Amino acid sequence: MLADDHTIVRNGIRSLLEDLADVEIVGEAQDGAEAIEKVKELAPDVLMIDIAMPVMNGIEAASQISKQHPGTKCLMLSMHNNEDYILKSVEAGAFGYLLKDTTRDEMVRALRTVASGEKYYSPSVSNIIIASYLQKVNDTEKSASKKSKLSKQEKAILKFIVDGSNSREIAEKLNLSVRTVDNHRASMMKRLMVKNAVELVRKALDENLV
Repeated sequence: MLADDHTIVRNGIRSLLEDLADVEIVGEAQDGAEAIEKVKELAPDVLMIDIAMPVMNGIEAASQISKQHPGTKCLMLSMHNNEDYILKSVEAGAFGYLLKDTTRDEMVRALRTVASGEKYYSPSVSNIIIASYLQKVNDTEKSASKKSKLSKQEKAILKFIVDGSNSREIAEKLNLSVRTVDNHRASMMKRLMVKNAVELVRKALDENLV
């Protein structure tokens, strides 16, 4: 099934695919909302869907379809080689992402790959997805490294700081001197590269250090 708000684009894709023996175009839609209704009615194996459409965009439609009609695999077709669009499409459950300047051969390859239940992303799109994944891994490793550098006592002190306790209250709760608590606080601020207690609390919460 094809979903694009431009009739000429749908006609163009149809003309590229209609001579394939293993492909049948069962329907068309001109916006995301109509695509959802047509998928419900026609249950296509693959929905080739544009992103920028009126009423409901392709990413929102793909998200609903992937949850409500998992038998239909969404293949995004967009003119935008945009990291935000690509990553949101992946999060929405899309099985593939193609740019509109793709060749017929690649479109057919993507269509058959997605129809078989496998993912397909063009090389430039794959590079963006991989770069985003590696960045998340790097951020996670950095957070874990910072967390592991805190001693058991420092983590206990940090938890009380996050809860709003002052140095004297923390010292009483942990049976430490106020000076020891202050020294640990200063040491943590230096290692976590923050300037004050507010930034320390924010970093602790943002990076799940306690």
